[in-house]
Amino acid sequence: MRGGGVAGLPRRAVLAKMPGMKPYVLCHMLCSVDGRILGSRWRPKGNVAAGLFERLHDQLGGGSWLCGRVTAQEFAKGTTYLPSEQVFPRESWFARRDAKAWGIFLDARGKAVWARKDIGGDPILVILTEAVSDRHLAGLRADGVSYIFAGATRIDLAAALETLNAELGIERILLEGGGGANGALLRAGLVDELSLVVCPVVDGSSGAPSVFDSGGVDAGPAPIERMALTSHEVLDGGVVWLRYRLNSAASQASALPIP
Repeated sequence: MRGGGVAGLPRRAVLAKMPGMKPYVLCHMLCSVDGRILGSRWRPKGNVAAGLFERLHDQLGGGSWLCGRVTAQEFAKGTTYLPSEQVFPRESWFARRDAKAWGIFLDARGKAVWARKDIGGDPILVILTEAVSDRHLAGLRADGVSYIFAGATRIDLAAALETLNAELGIERILLEGGGGANGALLRAGLVDELSLVVCPVVDGSSGAPSVFDSGGVDAGPAPIERMALTSHEVLDGGVVWLRYRLNSAASQASALPIP
Protein backbone atom coordinates (compact mmCIF):
# COMPACT_ATOMS: atom_id res chain seq x y z
CA MET A 1 0.00 0.00 0.00
CA ARG A 2 2.20 2.77 -1.31
CA GLY A 3 2.25 5.48 -3.94
CA GLY A 4 1.43 8.97 -5.01
CA GLY A 5 -1.10 11.13 -6.87
CA VAL A 6 -4.82 10.93 -7.61
CA ALA A 7 -5.51 8.77 -10.64
CA GLY A 8 -7.76 10.31 -13.27
CA LEU A 9 -8.02 13.79 -11.74
CA PRO A 10 -6.31 17.05 -12.78
CA ARG A 11 -3.69 17.78 -10.12
CA ARG A 12 -4.70 21.43 -9.82
CA ALA A 13 -8.26 20.32 -8.97
CA VAL A 14 -6.98 18.11 -6.17
CA LEU A 15 -4.60 20.65 -4.72
CA ALA A 16 -7.31 23.29 -4.74
CA LYS A 17 -9.12 21.26 -2.08
CA MET A 18 -6.17 20.54 0.14
CA PRO A 19 -4.21 23.37 1.75
CA GLY A 20 -5.59 23.92 5.24
CA MET A 21 -8.47 21.57 4.52
CA LYS A 22 -9.25 17.88 4.58
CA PRO A 23 -7.57 15.32 2.34
CA TYR A 24 -9.35 14.04 -0.74
CA VAL A 25 -11.13 10.84 0.38
CA LEU A 26 -11.40 7.99 -2.12
CA CYS A 27 -13.35 4.98 -0.82
CA HIS A 28 -11.95 1.81 -2.41
CA MET A 29 -13.84 -1.42 -1.76
CA LEU A 30 -14.44 -4.90 -3.14
CA CYS A 31 -17.95 -6.30 -2.75
CA SER A 32 -20.20 -9.16 -3.81
CA VAL A 33 -23.06 -8.58 -6.24
CA ASP A 34 -25.32 -8.13 -3.19
CA GLY A 35 -23.07 -5.41 -1.77
CA ARG A 36 -21.42 -7.43 1.03
CA ILE A 37 -17.74 -7.13 1.95
CA LEU A 38 -16.90 -10.17 4.09
CA GLY A 39 -14.90 -12.11 1.52
CA SER A 40 -14.78 -15.36 3.50
CA ARG A 41 -18.55 -15.74 2.88
CA TRP A 42 -18.46 -15.23 -0.87
CA ARG A 43 -19.40 -18.06 -3.24
CA PRO A 44 -18.31 -19.45 -5.58
CA LYS A 45 -14.83 -19.37 -4.09
CA GLY A 46 -13.26 -19.81 -7.50
CA ASN A 47 -14.48 -16.36 -8.57
CA VAL A 48 -12.52 -14.55 -5.83
CA ALA A 49 -9.30 -13.29 -7.45
CA ALA A 50 -6.31 -13.35 -5.11
CA GLY A 51 -4.55 -10.00 -4.67
CA LEU A 52 -7.14 -8.04 -6.65
CA PHE A 53 -7.79 -5.46 -3.93
CA GLU A 54 -4.07 -4.68 -3.45
CA ARG A 55 -3.42 -4.56 -7.19
CA LEU A 56 -6.16 -1.99 -7.75
CA HIS A 57 -5.08 -0.09 -4.61
CA ASP A 58 -1.68 0.38 -6.25
CA GLN A 59 -3.27 1.21 -9.61
CA LEU A 60 -5.21 4.00 -7.90
CA GLY A 61 -1.89 5.49 -6.82
CA GLY A 62 -1.54 3.97 -3.33
CA GLY A 63 -0.63 6.32 -0.52
CA SER A 64 -2.12 6.69 2.96
CA TRP A 65 -5.13 4.53 3.79
CA LEU A 66 -7.77 4.58 6.52
CA CYS A 67 -9.79 1.80 8.16
CA GLY A 68 -12.10 1.46 11.15
CA ARG A 69 -11.80 -0.12 14.58
CA VAL A 70 -12.89 -3.63 13.59
CA THR A 71 -10.22 -3.76 10.89
CA ALA A 72 -7.70 -2.32 13.37
CA GLN A 73 -8.25 -5.22 15.71
CA GLU A 74 -7.71 -7.64 12.83
CA PHE A 75 -4.25 -6.12 12.23
CA ALA A 76 -3.32 -5.72 15.91
CA LYS A 77 -1.06 -8.42 17.36
CA GLY A 78 -1.22 -7.73 21.11
CA THR A 79 -3.71 -8.61 23.84
CA THR A 80 -3.24 -5.94 26.53
CA TYR A 81 -1.08 -2.96 27.45
CA LEU A 82 0.70 -2.99 30.80
CA PRO A 83 -0.51 -0.63 33.54
CA SER A 84 1.16 2.79 33.59
CA GLU A 85 1.15 5.64 36.09
CA GLN A 86 2.13 8.18 33.45
CA VAL A 87 -0.32 10.92 32.54
CA PHE A 88 -0.29 12.29 29.01
CA PRO A 89 -1.75 15.47 27.51
CA ARG A 90 -4.55 14.91 25.03
CA GLU A 91 -2.58 16.18 22.06
CA SER A 92 -1.08 14.68 18.91
CA TRP A 93 2.02 12.51 19.26
CA PHE A 94 4.08 11.27 16.32
CA ALA A 95 6.69 8.54 16.44
CA ARG A 96 7.84 9.90 13.07
CA ARG A 97 6.67 12.38 10.45
CA ASP A 98 8.57 11.35 7.33
CA ALA A 99 6.37 8.49 6.10
CA LYS A 100 5.41 8.34 2.42
CA ALA A 101 2.19 6.53 3.35
CA TRP A 102 0.37 5.93 6.63
CA GLY A 103 -1.92 3.15 7.82
CA ILE A 104 -4.58 5.15 9.68
CA PHE A 105 -7.24 3.68 11.97
CA LEU A 106 -10.30 5.03 13.78
CA ASP A 107 -10.16 3.76 17.38
CA ALA A 108 -12.19 6.13 19.53
CA ARG A 109 -11.54 4.55 22.95
CA GLY A 110 -8.35 2.66 22.24
CA LYS A 111 -9.40 -0.97 21.72
CA ALA A 112 -6.56 -2.15 19.46
CA VAL A 113 -3.38 -3.37 21.19
CA TRP A 114 -0.90 -3.16 18.36
CA ALA A 115 2.37 -4.78 19.40
CA ARG A 116 3.66 -3.52 16.06
CA LYS A 117 4.47 -0.13 14.55
CA ASP A 118 3.73 -0.61 10.86
CA ILE A 119 1.73 -2.62 8.34
CA GLY A 120 3.58 -3.59 5.19
CA GLY A 121 6.08 -0.81 5.91
CA ASP A 122 3.42 1.88 6.38
CA PRO A 123 3.64 3.30 9.93
CA ILE A 124 0.45 3.07 11.99
CA LEU A 125 -1.43 6.17 13.14
CA VAL A 126 -4.60 5.96 15.24
CA ILE A 127 -7.36 8.55 15.62
CA LEU A 128 -8.55 8.68 19.24
CA THR A 129 -10.94 10.59 21.45
CA GLU A 130 -9.99 12.17 24.76
CA ALA A 131 -11.81 9.31 26.54
CA VAL A 132 -8.86 6.98 25.86
CA SER A 133 -6.87 5.85 28.92
CA ASP A 134 -3.36 6.98 29.78
CA ARG A 135 -2.44 3.30 29.93
CA HIS A 136 -3.37 2.96 26.28
CA LEU A 137 -1.38 6.05 25.31
CA ALA A 138 1.67 4.68 27.10
CA GLY A 139 1.27 1.44 25.16
CA LEU A 140 0.98 3.23 21.84
CA ARG A 141 4.14 5.21 22.53
CA ALA A 142 6.01 2.07 23.52
CA ASP A 143 4.90 0.40 20.28
CA GLY A 144 5.95 3.43 18.22
CA VAL A 145 2.36 4.03 17.06
CA SER A 146 1.51 7.67 16.32
CA TYR A 147 -1.83 9.15 17.36
CA ILE A 148 -4.02 12.23 17.10
CA PHE A 149 -7.14 13.30 19.01
CA ALA A 150 -10.42 14.35 17.42
CA GLY A 151 -13.25 14.83 19.89
CA ALA A 152 -14.07 14.25 23.55
CA THR A 153 -16.04 10.99 23.38
CA ARG A 154 -16.89 10.63 19.68
CA ILE A 155 -14.51 11.05 16.77
CA ASP A 156 -15.04 14.29 14.91
CA LEU A 157 -14.26 12.95 11.46
CA ALA A 158 -13.89 16.30 9.71
CA ALA A 159 -11.52 17.57 12.41
CA ALA A 160 -9.49 14.36 12.21
CA LEU A 161 -9.01 14.71 8.46
CA GLU A 162 -8.06 18.37 8.79
CA THR A 163 -5.46 17.46 11.43
CA LEU A 164 -3.93 14.83 9.15
CA ASN A 165 -3.62 17.42 6.42
CA ALA A 166 -2.26 20.16 8.69
CA GLU A 167 0.15 18.03 10.75
CA LEU A 168 1.41 15.54 8.16
CA GLY A 169 0.57 17.15 4.83
CA ILE A 170 -1.66 14.24 3.79
CA GLU A 171 -3.53 15.33 0.67
CA ARG A 172 -5.36 12.12 -0.17
CA ILE A 173 -6.58 9.07 1.75
CA LEU A 174 -7.86 5.75 0.48
CA LEU A 175 -10.79 4.82 2.71
CA GLU A 176 -10.79 1.03 2.80
CA GLY A 177 -13.33 -0.18 5.35
CA GLY A 178 -14.97 -1.70 7.14
CA GLY A 179 -18.55 -0.81 6.48
CA GLY A 180 -18.98 1.14 9.73
CA ALA A 181 -16.06 3.48 9.03
CA ASN A 182 -17.12 3.91 5.40
CA GLY A 183 -20.69 4.64 6.45
CA ALA A 184 -19.67 7.19 9.06
CA LEU A 185 -17.54 9.18 6.61
CA LEU A 186 -20.25 8.97 3.96
CA ARG A 187 -22.94 10.27 6.35
CA ALA A 188 -20.58 13.06 7.37
CA GLY A 189 -20.30 14.15 3.74
CA LEU A 190 -16.57 13.47 3.62
CA VAL A 191 -16.27 10.94 0.78
CA ASP A 192 -15.21 12.49 -2.54
CA GLU A 193 -14.93 9.42 -4.75
CA LEU A 194 -15.98 5.77 -4.76
CA SER A 195 -13.98 2.97 -6.34
CA LEU A 196 -16.31 -0.04 -6.20
CA VAL A 197 -15.10 -3.41 -7.44
CA VAL A 198 -18.06 -5.78 -7.88
CA CYS A 199 -17.00 -9.43 -7.91
CA PRO A 200 -19.10 -12.22 -9.51
CA VAL A 201 -19.92 -13.80 -6.16
CA VAL A 202 -22.88 -13.85 -3.78
CA ASP A 203 -22.97 -13.55 0.02
CA GLY A 204 -26.68 -14.02 0.60
CA SER A 205 -26.81 -13.01 4.27
CA SER A 206 -28.79 -10.03 5.52
CA GLY A 207 -26.49 -9.78 8.55
CA ALA A 208 -23.16 -9.55 6.70
CA PRO A 209 -21.41 -6.14 6.59
CA SER A 210 -21.99 -4.00 3.53
CA VAL A 211 -19.92 -1.35 1.77
CA PHE A 212 -21.61 1.41 3.81
CA ASP A 213 -23.08 0.44 7.18
CA SER A 214 -24.87 2.46 9.84
CA GLY A 215 -24.58 -0.03 12.69
CA GLY A 216 -28.25 -0.95 12.68
CA VAL A 217 -29.30 2.61 13.56
CA ASP A 218 -31.20 4.75 11.07
CA ALA A 219 -28.97 7.81 10.91
CA GLY A 220 -30.96 9.35 8.08
CA PRO A 221 -29.97 9.65 4.43
CA ALA A 222 -26.37 10.39 3.50
CA PRO A 223 -25.96 14.00 2.32
CA ILE A 224 -25.13 13.04 -1.26
CA GLU A 225 -26.38 15.52 -3.81
CA ARG A 226 -24.85 13.94 -6.90
CA MET A 227 -22.98 10.82 -8.04
CA ALA A 228 -21.31 10.86 -11.45
CA LEU A 229 -19.90 7.73 -13.08
CA THR A 230 -16.37 8.60 -14.22
CA SER A 231 -15.21 5.19 -15.44
CA HIS A 232 -16.27 1.58 -15.75
CA GLU A 233 -14.18 -1.42 -16.68
CA VAL A 234 -14.77 -5.15 -16.97
CA LEU A 235 -11.78 -7.02 -15.52
CA ASP A 236 -10.77 -10.65 -15.83
CA GLY A 237 -13.28 -13.18 -14.56
CA GLY A 238 -16.32 -10.92 -14.87
CA VAL A 239 -15.24 -8.41 -12.20
CA VAL A 240 -16.70 -4.93 -12.81
CA TRP A 241 -14.79 -1.87 -11.60
CA LEU A 242 -16.91 1.27 -11.19
CA ARG A 243 -15.68 4.72 -10.21
CA TYR A 244 -17.95 7.58 -9.13
CA ARG A 245 -17.36 11.16 -8.12
CA LEU A 246 -19.53 12.18 -5.15
CA ASN A 247 -20.80 15.64 -4.32
CA SER A 248 -22.15 15.99 -0.79
CA ALA A 249 -24.03 18.72 0.99
CA ALA A 250 -22.06 20.34 3.82
CA SER A 251 -22.58 18.16 6.90
CA GLN A 252 -23.25 19.54 10.36
CA ALA A 253 -22.77 16.13 12.03
CA SER A 254 -19.22 14.95 11.41
CA ALA A 255 -18.90 13.60 14.98
CA LEU A 256 -20.81 10.39 14.46
CA PRO A 257 -20.82 7.04 16.26
CA ILE A 258 -18.71 4.49 14.40
CA PRO A 259 -19.84 0.87 14.84
